[in-house]
Formats: sequence, C-alpha cells, structure tokens
Amino acid sequence: MKEAQTTKNPDDNGVERAKQAILDAALAHVPFDGWSETTFRAAIADSDVAEGLARALFPRGGIDLALAYHRQGDAQMLARLAALNLTQYRYSDRVALAVRTRLELVEDKELVRRGTTLFSLPQNATEGAKVIWGTSDAIWRALGDSSTDINWYSKRATLSGVYGATVLFWLGDDSPDHSATWEFLDRRIGNVMQIEKVKAGLRDNPLSKFLKSGPFSGVANAMQSVKMPDVPKTPDDLPGKVRPQTPPAPSEK
Repeated sequence: MKEAQTTKNPDDNGVERAKQAILDAALAHVPFDGWSETTFRAAIADSDVAEGLARALFPRGGIDLALAYHRQGDAQMLARLAALNLTQYRYSDRVALAVRTRLELVEDKELVRRGTTLFSLPQNATEGAKVIWGTSDAIWRALGDSSTDINWYSKRATLSGVYGATVLFWLGDDSPDHSATWEFLDRRIGNVMQIEKVKAGLRDNPLSKFLKSGPFSGVANAMQSVKMPDVPKTPDDLPGKVRPQTPPAPSEK
C-alpha cells in the first residue's frame, strides 16, 4: 500500500515570516511599554502586517508576544548547545553551561525584566511557570536525558527552581561579565548535587533497604519523597548593589 505523502502548505512560510516580523518589531518598544497592548499595536504598524493576521497569530496580544520571545530564546539555546561537544564536561557543568548559554543569548535584559514583571501578575503566573518548565525541559533534552519515571518530573522541577532563581539574580547583577551570576549558579547546582548524593546514600543504605521491605516501608517511601528545603541565601548570594551593609559600630560617648 502506497503511503500518503504530505505536502507543506506554501502559506506556512508566509505566516511564520509575519509572526517573526511582528516579534522583531515589538522588541524596540518593550523596554518602554512592556509586553503590552501598546507594544503590540506599535509592532503591527512597524511590521506592516495586516492587523487581522496579527491578531490571529497573537490572540492575547502582549502576553503571546512575550511567550513567543521566550520560546525563541529556548530554540536559540538548543541550536547553540547542539553545536558543542558536551561530553567533555562533567554533568553538573553541562547543566550550568546550558543555563549560562540561555541567559547569554539575551541581547537586552530589559526584555526579560519586563517579561518577569508580566508573568509575576496573578493572572499570568501559570503561563510564567509553564515557560520556565519548558526551558528546563529543553535543557534536559539537550543534555540527553532519557528518564521516563518520577525522575523526569523531579529533574525538571529542580532545574526550574535553579533557573528561576538565577534569572532573578542575573537581572540585578552588574558585576563584570555577570561573574557573580555564574558563581551563584554554580552554588545552586552544587546544592542540588549534594541533595542528590544524600538521596543516593539513603537508597543504598542497608537500613533504608530493610525499612522499605519491612513494616515501615510506607514511612520510608514517604521520607524518600520529601523535598529538601532550599538552602538559605547568604550575603554572597545577593547582587553587589543590594548586599546588606554592616551597621556602624556605636560611637563612644
């Protein structure tokens, strides 16, 4: 039986070009007006795309533009990582490299800052969580993750926390070449690796194996699934310009 051949709609390229033209035109307006309806209208005018088509491509206006911009960054990160030989790095270093690559591809911090503000609004929080999860998933796939069990979820949830915290630190970091951000990222990944070592030790511990197979198996499994608390931030984890200052010593009378 002959397989049916699928043909690509020639209009698809035109639609993609229109979508990219609107997004590119929006970038000049975002630093001033955010990912807003005002920016969206300006982008339509600057791109010369018919408003009807623009509304069909970005039904929610500014928020859909912000989502498209974020996903474009993920795609660029994947392309950059695909060109690298990641096997030469330790696993933790691969994760750090991927996160750093994702942030270094940003040409204007204000675009991300405005996006962070948008997704911090209660009505947009779900969309914000989705895009961070999507970035984490993209990173793990780029690193060759093939897990299909609970580890698939735990890896992405953990990296989402690390990535989100790193973005917030990076936005306030004015150190040369963002060196403070990369140090912060290394510490966060180091904390995660320590937690994983503890969990692995518990799995291999003879007492833990006994508890799992005995009358306390339910308790042991519950303890294994408890998420470790975040390590409290120290002054070294804060950007220099917001680092707490040591109070002056009281003057002697």
